[in-house]
Amino acid sequence: MTETSSSAGPGSSLLGPADVRRLAAELDIRPTKKLGQNFVHDPNTVRKIVAAAELSPDDVVLEVGPGLGSLTLALLPACRSVVAVEIDPVLAAKLPETAADRAPDLARRLHVVPADAMKVTAADLPVQPTALVANLPYNVAVPVVLHLLAELPSLRSGLVMVQAEVADRMAAGPGSRVYGVPSVKLAWYADARRAGPVSRSVFWPVPNVDSALVAFTVRDTLPSTVDRRALFTLIDAAFAQRRKTLRGALAGWAGSAAEAERLLTVAGVDPGVRGEQLAVSEFVRIAEASALR
Repeated sequence: MTETSSSAGPGSSLLGPADVRRLAAELDIRPTKKLGQNFVHDPNTVRKIVAAAELSPDDVVLEVGPGLGSLTLALLPACRSVVAVEIDPVLAAKLPETAADRAPDLARRLHVVPADAMKVTAADLPVQPTALVANLPYNVAVPVVLHLLAELPSLRSGLVMVQAEVADRMAAGPGSRVYGVPSVKLAWYADARRAGPVSRSVFWPVPNVDSALVAFTVRDTLPSTVDRRALFTLIDAAFAQRRKTLRGALAGWAGSAAEAERLLTVAGVDPGVRGEQLAVSEFVRIAEASALR
């Protein structure tokens, strides 16, 4: 790890630890747990993230929570444009200046949207993104990813940095100990996999949890035309009482244990299994059976 800036390629200079602290001091920024702010200050790490994202020159990247711009500067040379959504107005105002200063030939590719990513819709963005690449605030990582997938049908792929335990849950398959609501809901949109660990030492301040990357590829077609909200309500119910079999866990959702058993049987699902044993396609079949009532 170096205390100096490193070149990311033609026209771009990445932020090192000294740069990050200098910018934070200039803006009187003190990273807060409330916003989940941990700034990446290692140039090699952001290079690896961009490489792992496998972007094409035509990609439009959506970056959530760009902060001081460490990852933003590495993304600019790798794609057609970057749409950076930043909730902190001070950071949002500074980012274009940082890009103009350190990547003057590429700064025109950056579009900064001062907004809460949990409320962003396609209409709020100047150009529609094809890839999500972000160091996500740990406290809202899963809701942000699911919200963006629901609101931005142009997204085709993603690579996000999240808390290691969250990464495990997002990429887990049926039968895994950590398979749950995030796993199934993300699987409805995309195929996800863990894409490697990230050292605590590359952040400032150093977090007290481990981090990891999750990569996902959005499917060309969703598993079903079933209503997403109805499906997600079913998934929530199935995991609300993990120790119960689906016959019991879905009793409230279906209206009674007997009706839950009937719907499960119609869907070809054993009423005696637990939610953690079902793939998203099986949840879709249950939702379809319910829709026919």
